[in-house]
Amino acid sequence: MKKTLVYAMLAASITVMTCCTAEDPFEEYNNNGNNEWNNDGNMFGGNGNSATTGEIATFDIAIDTKSAEGTANADEYFPDEEDALENNEFTTEVSIDLSNPVAKTQDGVEVTVSGGHVLANHGSVKKVCYVLSGTTANGSFTVLGDKKYAVKLNGVSITNPDSAALNLLSGKRAYILLAEGTTNTLTDGKGGSQKGALYCKGKLLFNGNGSLSVTGNTNNGIHSADYIVFRKGNNIYVKSTANHGIKANDGIFINGGILNVEVSAAAAKGINCESHIIVNGGRTTVLTTGDGIYDSDDKEAKGAAGIKADSTFTINGGELRLKSTGSGGKGINVDMEASFNGGSVYVVTTGGQFKSNNDTSSPKGIKADGNITINGGRIWVRTSGYNGEGIETKATLSITGGEVASYAYDDAINSKSDMTISGGYVYAQGQHNDGLDANGNCYIKGGTVYAICSGSPEVAIDANTEGGKKLYVTGGTIVAVGGLESGSSLTQACYQASSWSPSTWYSLSVGASSFSFLTPSGGGSGLVVSAASQPTLQSGVSVSGGTSYFGGLSIADGTVSGGSSVSLSSYTSGSSFGGGGGPVGPGGWH
Repeated sequence: MKKTLVYAMLAASITVMTCCTAEDPFEEYNNNGNNEWNNDGNMFGGNGNSATTGEIATFDIAIDTKSAEGTANADEYFPDEEDALENNEFTTEVSIDLSNPVAKTQDGVEVTVSGGHVLANHGSVKKVCYVLSGTTANGSFTVLGDKKYAVKLNGVSITNPDSAALNLLSGKRAYILLAEGTTNTLTDGKGGSQKGALYCKGKLLFNGNGSLSVTGNTNNGIHSADYIVFRKGNNIYVKSTANHGIKANDGIFINGGILNVEVSAAAAKGINCESHIIVNGGRTTVLTTGDGIYDSDDKEAKGAAGIKADSTFTINGGELRLKSTGSGGKGINVDMEASFNGGSVYVVTTGGQFKSNNDTSSPKGIKADGNITINGGRIWVRTSGYNGEGIETKATLSITGGEVASYAYDDAINSKSDMTISGGYVYAQGQHNDGLDANGNCYIKGGTVYAICSGSPEVAIDANTEGGKKLYVTGGTIVAVGGLESGSSLTQACYQASSWSPSTWYSLSVGASSFSFLTPSGGGSGLVVSAASQPTLQSGVSVSGGTSYFGGLSIADGTVSGGSSVSLSSYTSGSSFGGGGGPVGPGGWH
């Protein structure tokens, strides 16, 4: 990114309050034809708002407990083969009716009752399955024991006004069986010290084809002090008004099922893990609505997140749908590496930047402190709040396959270090900044890249030339509305059109292959294209058939008709564009 240092103007024009959401400087200057502010609040000439249309600009995220889960799943993963229910048997059933619980000793299992509160202790007895049914508005079920066990939820509703509804205090594996066709609910009250409405001291392993609704009013909805595994057939809804929806200390592994999570507390996470998170299947939807907070212990501003992994995050299959509406909110927030190998990820953030005590939490669609690697699947991200970046890594970013579309308020795709694209289909549009922004070197070796910037001084594809880095183009198909970083190394020839028309279908052809694209309603001046050999470009075309990408903004190898030929000239590495759509004129070069 290129920044003009106009701090005096910034200080005179914007007042940022402590403990609030940062104001959006574009509200006053957008679309006025004369002035714009970049993401640092600096004023530039030209149009600073690049907008688009289509599904990438309109898709939304909502809780869905009814639709069947998808079938595009990867192989199940279990940290230990013993975690799979089919590798175990639980033949000693102990039935407990929470509507009218009765104290008893059965097959070595001791059940004690105090009002509606039931404590079961199986000690060293193996193969025990507790079968719960009935309803209590002032009760709970607690398990103690030295051996792994199962809890079958067979149409049970437990509300505990004082503590956890289901309190699994045995440190051994707990297999939760959701009986087919049943609806089960667990709710805690406010003011207790419980870690979750459903708390498990050991490994928590969900199975079965029933449904479960969990509401946490004091802390988390579901909390395991070990790890959690979800499987195909599960239909689980979790809500927390006080903290995180689902929390685990040692791992969360989503192999399948329907998982819906809603959290409303400030800086709360829908799914929060102090270790690894792996998604292999199912459909997981998370909504967070809480604003950012200032953590006085850690001395930093923090925002909510749909998914937060303190270690690594990996998705191999299934579907993630994440939406954050509060200030500083994120879709996926990872402390180490994030790997996208398959499946689908849809992220929407609408909140703006949170600022307090001279620290900020900016909204992000996907953010990782470690490397981001994208090898396959589909990733769609949209951020609309002030300072919201689409996909950001504090390390390196590599895209080798899949479909990646990011439509962001700030940079669409950003890496603190090198960025490499060698495959896949990549769409990156920065409404007020760069499309692709590498703060190290940027390497485009293959794949198809459609990048759009907001206007001068930003560019569609940026590298850190100020720091001695470069953009290297050695392959791939490229469409760059707003040009390339000045001083780029262009081993593969690039070409420029003298102008482009907004909201118009173009088609770039090389031999029998074509890449057709709809231009934005506004963006940087100049259109740069590149392909394996010299392409031809037509504007105003009609396209049918082919394969659609980026929610209908691009079509690969469609049937192209009509339109008019666009003259292309050689584009040199010393050139870059700025300003709004239209011909390059005075001030369009920098």
